[in-house]
Amino acid sequence: MKLTKLAASALAVASIVFSAGIASAQTAGTNGNYIGAGIAVGATSGGQGNDEAQLGGNIQGRYAVPTTPLSLRGSVLYGGDAAAIMPIVTYDAPIARNTNVYFGGGYSFVTDEGQKTPLGNQNAPVLTLGIESEVSNNVIAYGDTKWGIDAYRNSDADAVSFQAGVGYRF
Repeated sequence: MKLTKLAASALAVASIVFSAGIASAQTAGTNGNYIGAGIAVGATSGGQGNDEAQLGGNIQGRYAVPTTPLSLRGSVLYGGDAAAIMPIVTYDAPIARNTNVYFGGGYSFVTDEGQKTPLGNQNAPVLTLGIESEVSNNVIAYGDTKWGIDAYRNSDADAVSFQAGVGYRF
């Protein structure tokens, strides 16, 4: 059942992202690399002890793969008693001048499994959906949602976290 929900959700999000890319043939988007920092808000709990929702911070970076719509991203969500470190690959679709939406997946590595982070308390696959925009010269504002699949110990619950921040484009 969980796999069916995951597949349906991924298909719905992918269709939105891909159609945005088709509709935006006249827009430039942004292809800049950046590193930024901001807040991370955990929105879920695994239903066990030591896994309640966490408020923390994030450090995120993007490397746009030249001549492709793909980016390599890194994200660290901290807060609670550990950090979640995530390498992620995304498909980026321009939707307006200097603005992209992105969708992708990766894996969350928790520095101390069993300890709380904004995205669960154990290693897990992760899907992300976000938006980024160059708001002034070399300044990127970003926001995304991360979904950790089976991201809690002793529970089959998923984790969801919302991030927002500002980055320096280089």
